[in-house]
Amino acid sequence: MADRPVPVAEKRLMDVKLGELPRWLAGRNWSPNGLVGGVLGGYDRYYNKYINVKKGGIGGVAMFVFGYVVLSYVWDYEHLKHDRWRKYH
Repeated sequence: MADRPVPVAEKRLMDVKLGELPRWLAGRNWSPNGLVGGVLGGYDRYYNKYINVKKGGIGGVAMFVFGYVVLSYVWDYEHLKHDRWRKYH
């Protein structure tokens, strides 16, 4: 038997086609509880995939540190940009 098609609202983000993206976003829960639930679910998936494993490596921790470095750079970019021009003038 062929699998029944899954509604767009129930698909994972990685399975959504570009044309289906607006309908998928409209089906999300944008309330504060829904956003907190999405963040906690993402954290649980990340933790179980990269941190809570029998034979762990540096990959999961390295991704977390890399994300922190990129986020810090984005937050401080305006200050760094102005500091770069002041440095030599």
